[in-house]
Amino acid sequence: MFSRYKKQPDAQQVQATASAPDTAPVVEKPAPSNAVARRPAQKKAAEPTGTDRERKRKERLGEIKIELHRELLENLNLAALENAGESDLRAEISAISSEILETRNIVLNREDRTQLNKELYDEVTGLGPLEALLRDDSVNDILVNGPQQIFVERDGKLEVSDITFKDEKHLMRIIDKIVSAVGRRVDESNPYVDARLADGSRFNAMVPPIAVDGSLVSIRKFKKDKLAIDDLVNFGAFTEEMAAYLQAAVSTRLNIIVSGGTGSGKTTTLNALSSFIDDAERILTIEDTAELQLQQTHVGRMESRPPNVEGKGEVSPRDCLKNALRMRPDRIIVGETRGAEVIDMLQAMNTGHDGSMTTIHANSARDGISRLENMIAMAGIEMPIKAVRSQVSSAVNLIVQASRLQDGSRRMTSITEITGMEGDVISMQEIFRFQRVGLTPDNKIIGHFTATGVRSHYSERFRLWGFDLPTAIYEPTTM
Repeated sequence: MFSRYKKQPDAQQVQATASAPDTAPVVEKPAPSNAVARRPAQKKAAEPTGTDRERKRKERLGEIKIELHRELLENLNLAALENAGESDLRAEISAISSEILETRNIVLNREDRTQLNKELYDEVTGLGPLEALLRDDSVNDILVNGPQQIFVERDGKLEVSDITFKDEKHLMRIIDKIVSAVGRRVDESNPYVDARLADGSRFNAMVPPIAVDGSLVSIRKFKKDKLAIDDLVNFGAFTEEMAAYLQAAVSTRLNIIVSGGTGSGKTTTLNALSSFIDDAERILTIEDTAELQLQQTHVGRMESRPPNVEGKGEVSPRDCLKNALRMRPDRIIVGETRGAEVIDMLQAMNTGHDGSMTTIHANSARDGISRLENMIAMAGIEMPIKAVRSQVSSAVNLIVQASRLQDGSRRMTSITEITGMEGDVISMQEIFRFQRVGLTPDNKIIGHFTATGVRSHYSERFRLWGFDLPTAIYEPTTM
């Protein structure tokens, strides 16, 4: 055994152990019975099905794992583990668990023993049952509704996972492990928390008594692979013509808002659009949870901070944005605008920081404009509605609408330009849209992308900047 990772007993414990008599009871094996052989006509009890055996096997392994985990925490020298390599730690856990199993006369086959050691390693070093889901690249979201129900999202569809926690205490132990690592805490007095995992995944938890049937946890996994424009075109999120138009819009420094619902791909779209920004430009990003993966060299990243337990120390997105304006940015990218920071964002777009981008929650381009107006009103700014709309129309040039359709697919369903004001109304024109046609028998969306036939309001700007798009790009697609 790797004694440098195992707690060493003190001298009194060793002496007490040596002097204690061996009083372990000896259990005699019962003599084999021939009762069944003498009564062949007796009806045998129904044998358990394969599903029942597998369930009982998992329950037994779960009980053994909880006991071994408790003993591992008592035996392992946690201070020494900080500098231990993965192979050494796995070997140490395997050795200690084998010793405990042997002491308790628990016999496991090789497969169960390997699975048990793997889960014990995840419990000691990681997030227990959630580790397997975090390693699964096909999983986008992990949603925990109490200890016995975990949902995952794959390809835009939710499904129940066969992974569970032992009980609410087990789930709370994992939640505490996550939030304590980032200097937060969650309990009855502070029942909800936002945090970021070590890999960048977004974590949110709400615990009892606010969560009635057990703690609620949601994890939006961090994408390790950066999806470029070509990748999104190949996935069918939009077309090459739309990509060419967006490249011209970003390169000529139009102010862009990516609009969409939860899980519609707003951040992914924003990441992809940022790939068109020139590498020589200075970019500052502001987010609640750092998710943007910009590929440029000159990027300054900022993350807002909630107040601590005493209600102090908060750094809001608006504070970050105000400070960013003093840091000589060429472009400002706000991960999501949803509060009073909208005022400073629009001011920045109107005062020389062309090419800025942000996302908002909205179901259409027109709805996105209404959301901006509502956020300005909620910020306590008393302005006539015409002045508000004039501010918005002069600041925002383009709204890109991202949507998650009913079959789970994500599409860029609309690209809309803001062209100015007509009286008290903001005038807009749609350049591209996703045209739905119907459904396949297996409920897949049938549709295609098409231009609306309207030439871009910024065509001359594109030409002067060296992006003279062909007229054919604006011609509607017929199917």
